[in-house]
Parts: sequence; structure tokens; C-alpha cells
Amino acid sequence: MGENENAVDLKDYSFLKDFALEVEERREGEEGSFAFCFWVYLLSSAPFPSTLIRQVDADTQCSSPLLVVNDKKRIVLLPLSSSPNDNAADIKDSTLLDGLPHASPESDFPLEKWTHVGCQVSAGLLRLYINGVLVGEKTQSSSETQDSKSNGLRKIDLMGSDNSETALSCCLYSPKVLSITSSMKDECKASPVHLAVDNSSAVDIEKGGDGIWNIVGGKASCRRNFSLDVVLMDASGEPVDMEIEIVASLIYADNGTPVEKTSDAEAPLLSSYDGMEFDSCDRPSKLLQGRASFKLKISQLSSKCDNKLFCIKFNVPRGGKYPFLEAFSNPIRCISRNRNNRTSSVIIWKRPAGFLSVNGSQSSRVNFGLSDLPRSAVHEAKPNPLSKRVRLGNYSFEQPDDECNSHVQIASQAKTFSRTNSKMALEESEVRDKSPSDSDSTRGGNSCYKNLGSGNSISDLALFKYCLGVSTERTVLLKDITSSASNEEILEFADQVSLYSGCSHHRSQIRIAKRLIEEGTRFWNAISQNNQHVNWENVSFEIEEQFMRISCCNTRSLSKQDFEILRRVAGCRDYMTQENFEKMWCWLYPVAFALSRSVLREMWSSKSPRWIEGFITKEEAEASLQGPGGSQEPGTFILRFPTSRSWPHPDAGSLVVTYVGPNYSLHHRLLSLDHIIDNGEKNGRLLPEVLLAEPNLSRLGRISARSR
Repeated sequence: MGENENAVDLKDYSFLKDFALEVEERREGEEGSFAFCFWVYLLSSAPFPSTLIRQVDADTQCSSPLLVVNDKKRIVLLPLSSSPNDNAADIKDSTLLDGLPHASPESDFPLEKWTHVGCQVSAGLLRLYINGVLVGEKTQSSSETQDSKSNGLRKIDLMGSDNSETALSCCLYSPKVLSITSSMKDECKASPVHLAVDNSSAVDIEKGGDGIWNIVGGKASCRRNFSLDVVLMDASGEPVDMEIEIVASLIYADNGTPVEKTSDAEAPLLSSYDGMEFDSCDRPSKLLQGRASFKLKISQLSSKCDNKLFCIKFNVPRGGKYPFLEAFSNPIRCISRNRNNRTSSVIIWKRPAGFLSVNGSQSSRVNFGLSDLPRSAVHEAKPNPLSKRVRLGNYSFEQPDDECNSHVQIASQAKTFSRTNSKMALEESEVRDKSPSDSDSTRGGNSCYKNLGSGNSISDLALFKYCLGVSTERTVLLKDITSSASNEEILEFADQVSLYSGCSHHRSQIRIAKRLIEEGTRFWNAISQNNQHVNWENVSFEIEEQFMRISCCNTRSLSKQDFEILRRVAGCRDYMTQENFEKMWCWLYPVAFALSRSVLREMWSSKSPRWIEGFITKEEAEASLQGPGGSQEPGTFILRFPTSRSWPHPDAGSLVVTYVGPNYSLHHRLLSLDHIIDNGEKNGRLLPEVLLAEPNLSRLGRISARSR
């Protein structure tokens, strides 16, 4: 394979300003016609209404609009004119379209994604196609076509908008003139590509309620790593395997200009490789099977830049200035570790030598993965504001939220809890100051794990910190607690956290903590044999064996697609480090443990129907329910384990129902495993029966090969 054989071939891409096609309108009486098509990528910053394609008379060079996006962001195909008028070449007022015959769809034109547009134009008929589907048709009367009648052969030039703002806000791919009998569906097969950020891959990023990412940066001793993946995809959302490099850079979110270097002349965005830091612009990441992974740090603080928000820009260095070869992260606020207590507590813990390290824990990604589970409510019921739960027969749907919205749920409780325990916290703080050093007694110097007023070795302060903490804090707390507390103390702690947080899902994550950590440690030591990394292919059998043991299911093995998801969760390629293993284990163990319950194990083992297809992503589920020919019938659903929920997130190992709603929109609902386990044997009805009895769930969908 040549060096550039898999590179993006840009010769078929162009800006709208460079678009030009010559067509021949052949007429025999009134039967003249022609057809053309192209892929279009229209930015949301484009002005509306606006002309996309003009018809230009080859003889007079006068022009009139042919294809327009109106002020409602709907694309409009206009008829040919035998006397083009330069004054109407660019539509700036949609009222000018009133009274003109035209073909137009009923829906808005998609923005910032590749869309295939096909047009068939004749003296008596206009046809408009979107992604190979006929969406608009207009038959013209003889009076409407009289102006455009002519005899013989007439040459017409199709050209892009002469509005500079529109011309630079729109890109085209593979424009071509077609036979009037050509199939528009067939023309959609050769798809363009675009770059996108995979938000579900984010690790060690805290997302605020306003959608802004909070990332700890600054000096070398303070800043922390975070990870993101970008994917090169075709128009249908499938990854495209091209051997190209992607570069990451830090820009201002408001104007797109590069962020300046620090006062120490350090690059604002750094890439981490083998423990060393490099200017991210000097260390591009190469796509592998359509995906490039970045491990980054930010050295510049927002407070040093007038409190402006940043943004990470990913682009193809040799991709010119095409917007579809650029991708942008959410707005970022880069803060120092002392900016607030919560962030500080995440950073000050050092990486433990054993299992479940703070910096490498997959559980840290759960603060980010909100896009996986939107907040919209189930139509039939209103969720209770405390439990965020909607009843599903004798089971329930959970309203997805960040950490089950535990910070909001316990706000009033926390104030009371804090006041009543402030004296105890002060006393413990004083004892801690007088206690031996960590080298003498690690646990003796930590007030979180010593309750002075009871026989329970887990303190009220630890309970308080767990309820209000983020996932990385909870990970460290559980690791320390389970190393010395008894099983009874851990169970009591789980019940207390569930009570004070208002989220019962925390209970199961705390209860499995001891086994998860101990079994994970033994498993890694067995497969690594004191090596820094292991070959993924060499340990895949052992991973499957552990999964089947924990799930108590030996009738169904993991598929190739399942292992690919595990590899993505781990964030590794051919070799897996301990950090990669911990990410994978913290996701896989809760899933396997949930499947060990009979109510789910039977569904997992079922071959016909296949209730749970395997490990799939949100995007794969959506692609299967949408399909190449449009959305499936309302009520079609797929069950999946969310890839953005890892231990100790309260929803780790839970099931999500992705389904087509009554209006053909896609919905994601979290199914409460607590109620599955508690009620599965009591109500006499299996979960499949309950699911199919729901008004919005009527038919089990399948994962298509194309979506995988």
C-alpha cells in the first residue's frame, strides 16, 4: 500500500464558491430536462435565507436562483428561467419566493453534517431528493412553464452562490450531472467523510450543569491528564479507516483564535507520551481504524486569560480549511487545583501502587457521559423529584442524571448533616493532627475511617465525603475502606450512603467494591506476571473466562464485537497496561455481576429472541433503529449496557432501553436494576413481558451489521 493511498483525497471536495457545472437542457417541444446531485455540508453560521446554486445563462451570463435555503432553513428547488435576472441571483428575502412554483420538503435541512441532494428539473416537473429519498415534487402547469419554453439545445451553467458569506459556509462533495433516469439512491453510496469528537470516550473530565468542561491545569505539578478520542466517519456515521494524522490545539471558544503560551513560554496544550509532555501541535495522533486517541494536559489557566473559555480543536493538517475536517470539544474552563475544594480533593491524592488508581480509573469518566442519557421524561408519567424514577409496571425507568443527581437530591439533607456533625468533624480533625504520621499508621492518620463515637470503623465524615464526592473521590474512599473494614461494616456503609444520598443505586456499587477490587487485583497479577503491559490477544480468553465466571453464564461467549467494545472502554490497542485494565475491569465487572442475577441472565442467554445483543454503544443502537431507509416503526427498542457508566458510578451495570418514540425520535431510558432484582421474582412476570406491555415499547429491534 502506498504511503498516501489511504489519505483523504480532496480533489472531489470544494467550497460552494468554487462550484461550477455545465448542463445541457435539451428540449423537444416542452420535454426538456436535466438532473444533477451533490453532497453538501452547510454550517449553522451560514446566513438564512441564502442561495446555494444559481442558474447562469451561458450566453448572457445573467443568473437566477435555482436551489435556495429559506429563512425556515428548508431547501427549495426553483424552476428554470429563460430570462435570468442578476438582481435576483441571491435571495435575501424569503418573500421573494412566494408565488413561485417550487419543490421543498416539510422538514428543516440538516446543518453541519453531510447530506446528499439530488435535483431533477424539466419544463413541467421539479423533483427534490434528500439522501436518495424523494422529499419534494412540483408539477408545473403550462402557464407556469411558458416563460421557460425554448427550442433546441440550451447550455446552462450551475454555479455556487456569489454571496461570500454563504460561499465559505458551505462545502460540496462530488457534484455531477446525471441522466434524468439515474437513481438518486445509487448516487448516495460514495460518501464523503467528516471528523467528530467522540464524547463517550472522555476520561477525567468534569462536566458542569451548563455543559462547560472543568479541567485542572496550570503548572506541571498541578495539571492532570485527560483523554479524548476523535473519529473519522462517513455520512452514515460509520468509521472510515484512513491512515492520516490528527492534530490537537487549544483555541478560545468565543473567537477561535489560538490560546497564547504561558508566561514560561510553555505550549498551552500538551500531549503526553510515555510520561513525557510535548507541544500537542508537534505530536499528531494517527488514526487507527478510523479513531485517534489523545492524552492531553492544559498548561494555561482561564484565570490568566481574562477568565475566557477554551476549546480543543482537532484537525487534519493537510486538510486545508475545510470545516468538515475539523472537530471541536465542549467549551473548557481550565482551573487550578486550588480553585475549589472538590476539584482539589480529586487531584491531591497520589496514584496508589495497587489496583484502581485515581488518575487512571475509568470511573472518572462518568462525570462526563451525560449525553448518553438525556433528561427528557417518559411520556406516561411524571418523575418524582427525589427518586428520579418513573414506574414501568413493577419495574421502573430511572431518569438519567449526573451521578443520579445525588448532589441535588441531598442538598437540604447535607446542610443538616453538616451542622449536626460539624463538632465530630472538628474533633476528628484535631485527632488527626495529633495522630502518627502516614509512615507509622496510614489508617490511624485518616479521620475518614475512624469514628470516635461508635464501634463502626467507617466514620460519619467518610459517609459525608462519599455522598458529596465525585467518582474519583469515591474510588479512593472505597479502596481504603474495603482494605480494612469488615463485610458487615461495608454493608452498613452502603445502606447509609443510599439513605443520605437519596439514590439507592449507590448501595450495589459499594456492596461489590471489595470483590471487584480483590478479584481485579488477582486477575491483573495473574495475566501480567509483573510485566508493564500484556498483549490484548493473549489475554482475551482469560477476560472471557472471568466474565463467564462472574456472570454465572457458560452458555454464551463474548463476540468479536464485544471484545472491540472492551478494547475501546480500556482505551488500548494491541497492548494493555494496568491503567487500561482497570478501566476495562471497572466497566465489565458490574455488567457481569448484574447478569449473574437470574432475571437478566435468562435474557442474556436467550438466542431467540436475542434480548440483549451484546456490548454496543449508544451510536450503534441509534444507527440500528434509524437504518439506511429511515427510522424503524415506533415502539422498536434495543437493550444495552451504557458504555459511559463504570464503577463506582451508581448506574454501572444497569440496562438502558433505546427506543423509537411515537414521533420517530429516539429516546434513551435507564432501567432500574434495583427493581428488577427486588421485584423480578415477586411479581410473577418476567422483564421481557413487562417491557412489551409498555405503550412505547412494542417490538424488539436488532443490531444491524452496518451499525457495527
